[in-house]
Amino acid sequence: MFLPEPLDKLTPDDAQLFSSLATAVRYSAGECIFKEGTPGDRFYLLDQGQVRIELERSEIDSDAVLGYLDSNHVLGEIALLDGRPRSASAYAHTNVELREVAAEALNGLLDEHPRLYGIVFAALGGSAALKLRRTNDMLADAIFEESDAAVDEVVKRAVEAQKQVADWPEDRIDAMLSDIAEATARHSVEFAEATVKETRIGNAEDKTLKNLMASVGVYQWLAGQTAAGPTREDVTNKVTELVRPVGVVLGLIPMTNPVATAVFKIVTCLKARNALILSFHRSSKHVGAQVGEMIQGVLKEHGAPVDLVQWIKDRQSRKTTESFMRHPGVAFILATGGTTMVQAAYQSGTPAIGVGPGNAPTLICPDANIDHAADCVVTSKSFDNGLICGSEQNLVVCRAVLPRFVESLIQRRAAVLTEQEVPDFKEKVTTGQGSHINPLVIGQGADVIARTTGIKREYPIKLLVVPTEKIDAQNPFALEKMAPVISLFVVDDEDQGIKIGKKLLQLEGAGHTAVIHTENRELIERFAAAMPASRVLVNTPASHGVIGSTTGLIPSLTLGCGTLGNNSTSDNVNFKHLLNTTRIAEYLPERMLQFMPLLKYIRK
Repeated sequence: MFLPEPLDKLTPDDAQLFSSLATAVRYSAGECIFKEGTPGDRFYLLDQGQVRIELERSEIDSDAVLGYLDSNHVLGEIALLDGRPRSASAYAHTNVELREVAAEALNGLLDEHPRLYGIVFAALGGSAALKLRRTNDMLADAIFEESDAAVDEVVKRAVEAQKQVADWPEDRIDAMLSDIAEATARHSVEFAEATVKETRIGNAEDKTLKNLMASVGVYQWLAGQTAAGPTREDVTNKVTELVRPVGVVLGLIPMTNPVATAVFKIVTCLKARNALILSFHRSSKHVGAQVGEMIQGVLKEHGAPVDLVQWIKDRQSRKTTESFMRHPGVAFILATGGTTMVQAAYQSGTPAIGVGPGNAPTLICPDANIDHAADCVVTSKSFDNGLICGSEQNLVVCRAVLPRFVESLIQRRAAVLTEQEVPDFKEKVTTGQGSHINPLVIGQGADVIARTTGIKREYPIKLLVVPTEKIDAQNPFALEKMAPVISLFVVDDEDQGIKIGKKLLQLEGAGHTAVIHTENRELIERFAAAMPASRVLVNTPASHGVIGSTTGLIPSLTLGCGTLGNNSTSDNVNFKHLLNTTRIAEYLPERMLQFMPLLKYIRK
């Protein structure tokens, strides 16, 4: 049995007495040992297995893992020593065996066995000091960028692999991408089911469609386009543009759409002849590995180096991801995930494209095709259990059509909550004193959420509609909701609707997406001019329209929000964003003649 110094030198009698204080406990992989914010009323001796230390965050797509503890470590001693709430949560990463020692049992030693009491606390203090030293080492690594041998090796292989395909002709690249798309299509159902099983969010039917769109749909758009060498020639101004790869790209992959986002980034990066290192969220690492192995199989078939697409295989943590972000061999970061991870990408010093949260207001105007609008909303917001960031988040309905629109929603199996149902529903689906949607609700089916919150209808519920009024950070229904839950605001007319829509985006989701249902072109343009959004969708289901499935937008699963959303682009990101452009400019003597009259300003 493990004992930290100086407990390992106890006399047999003291050792037996200490053993009597400890209770053997076991936790299965994934179980919580203790939660962030709870009292530090006990510590643990980790005899077998691995424990994961992480922060509790409402953003499910941010990497909150601080690190791991292997067997023969003390766990939970710091909060016991300083008497403050626990600063992080501990989860069994594998099946674990521990011995638990309660503070109450330790206090009983003070009067009768003070020497042993002192030895125990010396051991706890020593363990805490060692952790502080490791924290200092990690801080030094971050400040002085000490290299990590494992990270260096992965990046080195990526650099060498990218060089080998840098001069491949377009038809060879497209042939390889075609087979990647076809392979993904063949496995789309299997991958979708594996994703739902591992992440426990979304639904397999809709994830299958996303996998197809991200592979076949994206390939069909980019096939035949030029992504190497000369791409544009301006004969008049004698300027020729040629493009080249950026090099090695790090792709952050969210748990909400792991397969679709990974395949999209693979196809996009390889089109531009870049190498790609994928960083999957730990909750989707197994299906991520399946995707990676399939892709490497296709690479082999086409004579491409398998290291052209790699993924982080070891224990995932924020530190590991940031080591890749800061590595000098990584040329670019494609960051799809929670806000904190996107911010980390931008702050890494490596060029990056990140994306922001959505919170799309959806204005239903009096002249809208009401049944079509309702069909779009229910189809879109229930798609993959509401996990699409560009989906409708807030209905803004003109009062004149409210009864008809509500009835049309109900006909399509939406449950529009009554005034009496809303308070209890809010209490059951929120956390943080009612200011955030509970992470346990994210990506769950509307029928499941309805059942657990006591919402009943005579039909299977597909979408939950919550009437609300306040637009502030304390109202979770005015923010992004990654679930088949949508808010309902009622306005007197279109002008008030535009004001409400703008206010919603200013609260959250600036730069992302806004939606309008109307036939009035002038109103569409007025709405678009007022919305702080990079995409304004008209008369279309937003989840599908935002990624180019039902609109003319470029097919993409990485949606920039521009400076409005603290992003570097407002585009639907595609392979052109992963190219460096060289411009060949020839001498134009006539240009110099245009500036001759300006010489008078420098003559004495």
